[in-house]
Amino acid sequence: MTALLDGSRAEDWDHARHARRVPDRWRLPLAVGVGVQLVLLVWWAAFSPGLTSYDSAVYVSQVTSGIWTSDHSVAYNALVWLAVHLPGRLAVLTLAQTVLASSALAYTCVAMRGLGARGRWTAPIALVLAVAPPTGAFVVYIWKDVPFTLCAVLVFAASVRLVARKAGRADWWILTAALVGLGLFRNNGLGVALIAGLALAVAIRGRRARLTVLTLFAVGVSLLCQLVVYPAVGIKQPAKSSVYSLNYHDVAVAYAAQPALFSAADRRVMAQVTPLEDWTRGGSNCFVSDQLVLAWNFDRPAAERVNDRLMAIWTKVAKQRPDLIMNARICRGHIAWAPFPGPAEKNAYTWIGDPAPAPKDLYGVAAAGQPMASNPNRTAVYAHPVSTKLRHVAVFWYNAAKARQLDWILFRGATWCYLGYAAIVLFARGRRLRSAYALAGVMVGFQLTVLAANPAPLYRYMVAPLFIAPFCLALIPARRSRAGDRRA
Repeated sequence: MTALLDGSRAEDWDHARHARRVPDRWRLPLAVGVGVQLVLLVWWAAFSPGLTSYDSAVYVSQVTSGIWTSDHSVAYNALVWLAVHLPGRLAVLTLAQTVLASSALAYTCVAMRGLGARGRWTAPIALVLAVAPPTGAFVVYIWKDVPFTLCAVLVFAASVRLVARKAGRADWWILTAALVGLGLFRNNGLGVALIAGLALAVAIRGRRARLTVLTLFAVGVSLLCQLVVYPAVGIKQPAKSSVYSLNYHDVAVAYAAQPALFSAADRRVMAQVTPLEDWTRGGSNCFVSDQLVLAWNFDRPAAERVNDRLMAIWTKVAKQRPDLIMNARICRGHIAWAPFPGPAEKNAYTWIGDPAPAPKDLYGVAAAGQPMASNPNRTAVYAHPVSTKLRHVAVFWYNAAKARQLDWILFRGATWCYLGYAAIVLFARGRRLRSAYALAGVMVGFQLTVLAANPAPLYRYMVAPLFIAPFCLALIPARRSRAGDRRA
């Protein structure tokens, strides 16, 4: 027995001696990165090649048919195209997403240390994010929202480095790449990049010109791609009926509330697209635009033909009753600002992804008569878990988190925005560090852009605050002023 104990102690000392060989500055990122990666690998193995949705099937359909459109992220389509030509196919893409996520969380923990948030506070946060279904399982979705969200996390972490006056050349490159990524992975990501970048430019003295130029560069790259590069290489622009679908719903909401605003000529134009009773029915639910624009009898070709006249009606309503347009946007952007879900009878509950495997018809994309039905690449979207038992456990854990009673805290990004703001205010006031308010820039950007243009209460549109705000809570115990802190 004594020999066994002595052997155990010797082994422990050996591990400790190896740990001491790792430089201090690498211990936290390695511990967090490896720990988070191991947890994310469990999600990846359970749901390989990844969790899917209708969008996932559309990505594969576009890149294998050669008909690309810029209403989806061209950058993410390119990654899907690359993945379907690799041996591991889409599983390689989701595996890469787990590596990026673990690296981003490790980087965030290191950045937070610069503001006094200790590793023993931030490392558990990173691990909890990996274990929790709203964030951990999200990483293995085949969705453009995953790299978009991780870019937001990197912008936040780089912002922390700037506020802490610890930013080096690598941090500036990370910030630049992440801001550009926000615009490339989601069309409305430009708003988040602009708000987050300008918040830093206003707050960080001595770096204002540089940060302003960097932000405008990032936004400019995305706009250049959307308006010039994509059309030049044959990528189709979104149809007008898609671009202005939210405006159509604004008109429907206004028509349902104040039909007297609409002239006989207005109604004739609207009736060319769908019967007037459908405009009323679609406008009676201000939470979801899909009830109007995705209805089976909504004539999209007709909407394309009379789009200019529909937009003239929208402009008239906006001038005469701007409150109706504003009310429609606030209602439809409910997921952006409301901690609690809306009424279920209005489909205003939080829309959460389903962990079930992709159906055989790939959400209708590979249904009989559709081009994807005979596309051999459709099998890349089907589930191939490493372990069926592991998948069952992961599905149970994911579905347990979807309990309605937990919705407000697990899946509502708005809840975490407000918690994050409170933590940042406490920290900034405690440290007398005004530049710390810039850390709210990413979350403010998400709330404002989703509020401005949002079709339905999908949790994934506000998932970035679920990653960012928990780290802000680690600033609360670090809020006491330290000698040498500078006012900014």
